[in-house]
Order: sequence, then structure tokens, then C-alpha cells
Amino acid sequence: MKLKAIIADDEVLSREGLRLLLSEDSDIEVVAECANGRETIATLREHRADVLFLDIQMPGTDGFQVIDQVGVSQMPVVVFITAHNHYAVQAFEVEALDYLTKPVETERLRQTLRRVREMVASHAAPVTQEQLQSVLAALNHGGAARGQYLKRIIVPNGTKDSFVAVNDIEWIEADSYYARLHVGSKTFMLRETIKQLANTLDPKKFVRIHRSAIVNIDHVREILREGQNEGWVVLSNGQRLKMSKPGWQSLLDASRA
Repeated sequence: MKLKAIIADDEVLSREGLRLLLSEDSDIEVVAECANGRETIATLREHRADVLFLDIQMPGTDGFQVIDQVGVSQMPVVVFITAHNHYAVQAFEVEALDYLTKPVETERLRQTLRRVREMVASHAAPVTQEQLQSVLAALNHGGAARGQYLKRIIVPNGTKDSFVAVNDIEWIEADSYYARLHVGSKTFMLRETIKQLANTLDPKKFVRIHRSAIVNIDHVREILREGQNEGWVVLSNGQRLKMSKPGWQSLLDASRA
């Protein structure tokens, strides 16, 4: 069964990379590529497709608005494309559709295509549309804005994904465009900036004590002050983390909440 696919992503390199990976499968035909939401809407109305690889964050009309304007019942199977892991986690938690995080891994794409083929072959469109409605509600209107913070984080690692319970995270370290999660003796690299990740965590539990560190207050053992502007946080495992003056105030506010 030959699948007809549409790629919608505002990043040229992302589109080219996904097209190249899809070209390795002789049963996939890319019928169109779109650089923004407006193009995607027009293309969906002109072309029949089995699967749409849809970027969530696009300038102007984003992925959510594309679905709203085309109509859920008119959508093909949707695979979300995202550079931000927290979207993927929320999609997974509502058990709705598949997702791919950038950069797309070959084996991960193969797994996704197997799922797409199963959906199309079993004529599961009604279920798919219902699932799509659920994920739209969770991603477009839900999340942190309603106080529904992450409970699990999915960390892609090659051909496998690791599940990390948020409550088990002791602290988070900024590492350029990545965030390093410290969980006991293990560390996990997440393709998110520490600022992006902070927006998805419960501020009553996770406090940014420094521009390069977030702590889980349940794992804070003591606070050491040095003058008026800086200090240190000591975790239950003995780890010492630098704390700024704003971080000290944020920690106090969280402890009183």
C-alpha cells in the first residue's frame, strides 16, 4: 500500500531531512511540501493524503490553527513534528497521535510509519479523528495555562525513548540549547532550553534558583547564604548548587505557597 504524504514545516532543512528519510521507503509518496500554515490549508483542500507530517510551531498560522480551519473530520492521519519535547509528552499522555521530535531519527520514523499503515489499513479514521480532537484540546487549550503541569517527560535517545517521572527529578541543569535532568545517579539530555522546560513545570515544586539551574524543592536539604546577593542550595544527595538573589526569593515564595 503506497501512502501519500504531505510535509508541513517552516524550516527548509527539516523538510528536506524528512523528505530524504521518507524517500528511503518506496511505499511513501510525498505529494506536497508546505512552508507555513496557510499553504498547508490550501494543500489539504487540493490534495488527498493519507498522512500529514505537521509542525506544531509555525509563524502565522500554526499547526493547531491548520486543523481548526480545515476541520478535524477532513484531516488525514496527523503526525506531529516538534522541536519541543513538552508538546510530545502531552500528546502521549492523552494517548492520541504519534509525534516526531527534531531531528527525526530513522528508526523512530519507521515505527511511526508502521502505525500510520495500521491506521489506514484498518480504516480507523473515526478513531483517529476523535483522538485528534483530544490532542487539540490538550495541546492548544490545556497544559500549564490551566495548571496541568508535566507528570512525565519523554527523553528521545536514538532508537528508544526514556520515560522520566517529573517528581523523581532532583535538579535540572542548563546546557546550551539542552537541559540536563539529574535523577539519582542518572542524567538525561533533553532537547529543550531550561527556560522552555521551566514553563511546563509546577512552579510550586520546581524553582529556578539560578539562570543555569532549577531545583525540585522536595530534594532541598538546606540553604547557605553568602552576603546579600548569592548563596548555595544543598540537595539531599549533598549536591551544592549556586543560587542567585532572585533565585533565593523564588525559593522563599515557593516554600510559602
